[in-house]
Amino acid sequence: MATTFRNIRQAVAAALRGDEVDLTRIGVRRAIVLLSIPMVIELSMESLFAIVDVFFVGRIGTAAVAAVGLTEGVLILLYSVAWGLSAGVTSVVARRTGEKNAEGAAQAAGAALWIALGISLLLSLPMLVFAEDVLLIMGASEEVLREGGTYARILFGGNLVILFLFVNNAIFRGAGNAAMAMRSLMVSNAINIVLDPLFIFGLGPFPEMGLTGAAVATTIGRGTGICYQLYHLFHGSRGFRILRHHLRFALSVTTTILRVSAGGMGQMLIASASWLFMIRIVAEFGDEVVAGYTIAVRIMIFSLLPSWGVANAAATLVGQNLGADAPDRAARSAWLCGHYNALYMVVVALVFWVLAPALIGLFTVDADVVRHGVDTLRIGCLGYAFFGYGMVLSQAFNGAGDTLTPTWMNVICFWMIEIPLGWSLAKVFGWGSQGVFAAIAISESCLAFLSMYLFRKGKWKLAKV
Repeated sequence: MATTFRNIRQAVAAALRGDEVDLTRIGVRRAIVLLSIPMVIELSMESLFAIVDVFFVGRIGTAAVAAVGLTEGVLILLYSVAWGLSAGVTSVVARRTGEKNAEGAAQAAGAALWIALGISLLLSLPMLVFAEDVLLIMGASEEVLREGGTYARILFGGNLVILFLFVNNAIFRGAGNAAMAMRSLMVSNAINIVLDPLFIFGLGPFPEMGLTGAAVATTIGRGTGICYQLYHLFHGSRGFRILRHHLRFALSVTTTILRVSAGGMGQMLIASASWLFMIRIVAEFGDEVVAGYTIAVRIMIFSLLPSWGVANAAATLVGQNLGADAPDRAARSAWLCGHYNALYMVVVALVFWVLAPALIGLFTVDADVVRHGVDTLRIGCLGYAFFGYGMVLSQAFNGAGDTLTPTWMNVICFWMIEIPLGWSLAKVFGWGSQGVFAAIAISESCLAFLSMYLFRKGKWKLAKV
């Protein structure tokens, strides 16, 4: 027993240090630990941005929280592009790393930086100009629009920091350096946590900016994290380093990343469009419902993003093991990640069910907001055990380079099940906002079962990257 605990302690310490190891040769469980721990912390840090913002913004008022919720509902589309591009980047870099092709991995990383810059420039101007119009389309009230117009404009227009933060960390993950991705988010969050109250409430010499201050603090925090990432990408010492010649345009590499990423972007945009439709339905029930939904979703994201860390570990392991011509080891890595993730999600679901009122109460004292938030949290966590498998296996497909299979799964589960079911339960059957929450839990569970069935068929092992 003492030996087991010592081995676990050593593995955790190695994961946090970011020790350089060949993930295709060490034990599968050890490889999962070395990748998952920093990835879980990394994505917990990403979710902390939203938690910290809504914690301080909740002190401003219900309209401010609703403005954050509607803005984030739109930003989900941008996150989808970032997630999808990241999936392609991780897949290509991981495959080259598994092939022991360090030059090819660095060239892919250089191409990914240019792609992220191009997408950001394409999106920035229209998102800046039409920020308030977008909030109106989302159902924002006049008070919400007045409170959150500038907040939305800053976050929409500053999408560069979101894209680069995701893509740079995708490069680190694909190369197997998950600890570096973790550290960059820790730097970003530390700055955001300090600046949020300073800019929102005008503490000390800082101006009182209200909700706008939250957007400024978040953008500065993420921007600092990007500087940290780029320094280590261009001055790395772990056998992976981007040099000047890796930034030269390479059509074949760029095409490969875009081809693999296209499916990833598609599947995330499909899922995000569904979430957007759901929050549009929720907005019809009033600002209190939107605020409760927003707080509950932030808490759920805080639990789900660590699970995405385990899923990203599966993607890296699948990609590297396929590159090393070890498809059976790739499959075993994915299933083990799924088992661990499902166990974790069951524990989280039990905690949420019992502590929902206390958790929502941390962010607001409005009784109506608390009631709607508790409903969202309790209904949403009913399918958590299935979510754990679904998100891991979807990412395993992406890590293999088979991004089209999860795309079609999302079309079926979100557009053909979640949207019509959510509208029907809320409007036709009179369930109100609870119908929306139930539809989300049901559709995510369907996605998990479909993922397990298709992953067992094994066609993903033949994907070309």
